[in-house]
Amino acid sequence: MSQSDAKSRSQVFEASEDIGTNNSCSPTLGDVIATRMSRRDLMGGLLATTAIGAVLSETAFAAQQASTTPSFNFTEVLAGSDDTIHVAAGYDADVMIRWGDKVLRNAPAFDPQRQTPASQASQFGYNNDFLGYLPLRGSSQNGLLVVNHEYTNEELMFPGVGRQDTTKFSKMTKQLVDIEMMAHGGSVIEIRKRRGKWSVVENSPYNRRITGTTEMRISGPAAGHSMLKTKADPTGTRVLGMLNNCAGGMTPWGNWLSCEENFNGYFFGSAQGHPNEKALRRYGVPSNWFNWGEHYERFDVTKEPNESNRFGWIVEIDPMDPKSTPVKRTAMGRIKHEGAGGIVNRDGRYVVYSGDDERFDYVYKFVTEGRVNRRNKAANRDLLDKGTLYVAKYNADGTGEWMALVHGQGKLTAENGFADQAAVLVNARLAGDALGATKMDRPEDIDVEPRSNKVYLMLTNNANRKSDQVDAANPRAGNRFGHIIEMMPDGGDHASTRFRWEILVKCGDHTDPKVGASFNPATTKDGWFGMPDNLMIDPRGRLWIATDGNSPLATGRADGVWALETEGKARGTAKHFFRCPNGAELCGPCMTPDMTTMFVAIQHPGESEDPKVLATFEKPSTRWPDFKPDLPPRPAIVAITKRGGGRIA
Repeated sequence: MSQSDAKSRSQVFEASEDIGTNNSCSPTLGDVIATRMSRRDLMGGLLATTAIGAVLSETAFAAQQASTTPSFNFTEVLAGSDDTIHVAAGYDADVMIRWGDKVLRNAPAFDPQRQTPASQASQFGYNNDFLGYLPLRGSSQNGLLVVNHEYTNEELMFPGVGRQDTTKFSKMTKQLVDIEMMAHGGSVIEIRKRRGKWSVVENSPYNRRITGTTEMRISGPAAGHSMLKTKADPTGTRVLGMLNNCAGGMTPWGNWLSCEENFNGYFFGSAQGHPNEKALRRYGVPSNWFNWGEHYERFDVTKEPNESNRFGWIVEIDPMDPKSTPVKRTAMGRIKHEGAGGIVNRDGRYVVYSGDDERFDYVYKFVTEGRVNRRNKAANRDLLDKGTLYVAKYNADGTGEWMALVHGQGKLTAENGFADQAAVLVNARLAGDALGATKMDRPEDIDVEPRSNKVYLMLTNNANRKSDQVDAANPRAGNRFGHIIEMMPDGGDHASTRFRWEILVKCGDHTDPKVGASFNPATTKDGWFGMPDNLMIDPRGRLWIATDGNSPLATGRADGVWALETEGKARGTAKHFFRCPNGAELCGPCMTPDMTTMFVAIQHPGESEDPKVLATFEKPSTRWPDFKPDLPPRPAIVAITKRGGGRIA
């Protein structure tokens, strides 16, 4: 087995995001002096007399100096890596639900040696990612937890299978493929806190599994378009399943927005000679990571040319109604969505931000045409079907602009390959290329702090950026560790087409000058991190970061949760709160409204940290969370609470 063949499933995904499919001529910004400096560098006086300094907000400067006391009160976890989880002193971290645990009433007990599609369809799915907490009757002790199930690791799930070669799949039978399909999608679970501990409410009428075969409705401008019609669905309005659902968001009316990300990996065949070859290559379709196309014609692009156009959307789901049909909202564009951070704008319209999770891809926002009705949930039923999608351009002077992806405007015309608005939305990446959007260092999660109106964007890394490709928003060549950008809409208006931005932190070991990191010097040896991925803004407006890609080889530490100061003299100071077990990624942190519980998702525990060694069902790097010789490692949700009660940090 070659080293490339030894990659785990998540390492294959990571490698694909490193390749980048953006071969457009969209410019990087190019002013080498200005582009290597964040606006915080400029505030230190390096270019204080230049025009760039003129765009700095006096209000923002004052806010930076206002506070001198760090807001996070906890003792840091030591950085490192081993086979279990670690949380700050004085806190408990309890496993609440694991892959294979019961969700639906008819679910059997988990038996890894006797898995079936039917059992998996009623059990908790694999690789839990985004989490959202929806209080029942306003309670922080009883609510619904919504969970994305992103993808599957066949080498850790199935006995005797190992990592399958991407051209042979010799051990991946149709039965195993069907189990994989059932392990995708999402879960809705009712949870309750009793005597300080959380558990799933068994047989709750709210409990639900959504899978790779759940029927969904397609809505918005692309619904019914010829590009979405298939042999199985000649109407172009119905699709089976949601795939690779990574981050997401919760709407003000209580619905769950689940984001389809690396959907390209599920498609089989070849793009060569395909009628939509240009678009397929821009989206990396097909990537042949799974062999579903050997058993199901719809996943073979040579047999069903339009099926891939039906994935890569934001899916809206009503957690309160387990019989409701999930809806893919095409007005919000088709990309590798990471996150759906939203805010009700001051004029009542809803604004949703999203990153396209691939190196050299773009940042987007969607502004609804209608306004949110806070009193009548039903009035918001189709709010996300009408509005304007924008793509971001980051200027070297610390300003930015949102460019509308509207058919007929600028280069988005039939002459340039965009026949109508549906074509713009289905091929949103190509539309972003045409408008010259800024190529970013892998935009991942993005969300809004409602009191300050600031938007925080995670840029995980981009080792492929060359020295002649650096720009103001992406200032490091060979960016291995990523950075975080803070954005401020003009006048606090999220519908504005203008914004200001600055780099909050450049990640990595800030004590090593070669890395070029920019954490506050108060950050300890345990406090710095690399590869920011998900974020959470807690009810006090504080920023928490979840990481993906830290390891003993990359950073000398496992992934986990870090608190990050955003204001005052402590701005840019990070503190380590929670640490994952070997091979795992930290996903989807969220809090109860009273801040007494933080939920986190532990994804793909047991993978190998060494790319030359493949972890398997029989030989994982950890058997967390059960630590039993007959059980494999299991992705799981952990509830973190303070001993004796009280708010987190």
